[in-house]
Amino acid sequence: MEFHVKAADPASGQTRPEGALVDFPVAESTALLNGHRELRIRHGSDTYRLRLTASGKLILTK
Repeated sequence: MEFHVKAADPASGQTRPEGALVDFPVAESTALLNGHRELRIRHGSDTYRLRLTASGKLILTK
């Protein structure tokens, strides 16, 4: 899947032209969950839950 977004280039601080491809970091869910069905993610002062459902889907809730 390709994402076409207008985003700032961290190296130069300039905005990329619309339609330019952006490479996002990728993390494997199996590596994040490490054999568990739920993971807590701290983001600032908030905590989120990433859960693996019985049907193999991921749900992120606050």
